[in-house]
Amino acid sequence: MLRLLNRRLGGLPGVQVQQVQKLSIAELEDLGEALLDFTETADLEVYLEKFG
Repeated sequence: MLRLLNRRLGGLPGVQVQQVQKLSIAELEDLGEALLDFTETADLEVYLEKFG
């Protein structure tokens, strides 16, 4: 997932990398679908806010 995010959004801040690494398999699957609509790292930030 991190490779896909890096390819789509460019380099990710370390905080976001850590947040993604803590996601469950089901959450990663959902992120994979949501990622198709992301255009900037702010989109990922908003998405990750759901998970605290």
